[in-house]
Amino acid sequence: MGRLSTHVLDTVNGRPAAGVAIALDAVLPDGSRSRVTDTVTNADGRTDAPLLSGVLPVGSYELTFAIGDYFRHLGAKLPEPAFLDLVPIRFAIAEPDGDYHVPLLASPWSYSTYRGS
Repeated sequence: MGRLSTHVLDTVNGRPAAGVAIALDAVLPDGSRSRVTDTVTNADGRTDAPLLSGVLPVGSYELTFAIGDYFRHLGAKLPEPAFLDLVPIRFAIAEPDGDYHVPLLASPWSYSTYRGS
């Protein structure tokens, strides 16, 4: 059985990013999106449950992380509008039984991701 998970690391403060709102959308062949789930990271910067589990539908997806709100909540001095507010990561699932982990390492000025395990 497959699984999709994520976590968020705050690279400015060197800790997990708790309280980050995350949306997962399926990206349909015509480019439109269908919301799969909304969640928020816990104290460990992870979601309490996998975003998807079981037989994963093959296709394109987009995770959107509300990084601007997270850093505003911490009191970071951000310009308005913030340089990074919503961070979208578009990726594809090709293996219905694969384990996909899509982490986000973020600051108010930069981010990176990779396919983790």
